[in-house]
Amino acid sequence: MAAIRSKDTKPEMLVRKMVHRMGYRFSLHRKDLPGKPDLTLSKHSKVIFVHGCYWHMHKCKYGRVAPRTNAEFWRVKRESNVKRDKRHLAALRKAGWNTLVIWECQTKDPDRLEARLLKFLR
Repeated sequence: MAAIRSKDTKPEMLVRKMVHRMGYRFSLHRKDLPGKPDLTLSKHSKVIFVHGCYWHMHKCKYGRVAPRTNAEFWRVKRESNVKRDKRHLAALRKAGWNTLVIWECQTKDPDRLEARLLKFLR
């Protein structure tokens, strides 16, 4: 599990390339914001998180997978990730940021992803 990356994942890189191609410029992983959003568009007061379905317990088939070994530990770990995500999103919204969460499974359909990003960014 130590090899699992939290930055520069394949889904994150796809979203970054797409947003950049649309003409938007952004900062990466700003440490001064709650949750260190994957992309921060300061000029527009918008942040984008790219979440892995498994790690953040998305409701898709990838997020519902339960590990066979050490199941209780991973259940608690993943549930704490979800609670932390909610706290971070609430803090960002309270501070005036517009937030968007892109799930790993949503990056598999580039056309829908691009439409969703355009709708959020405009």
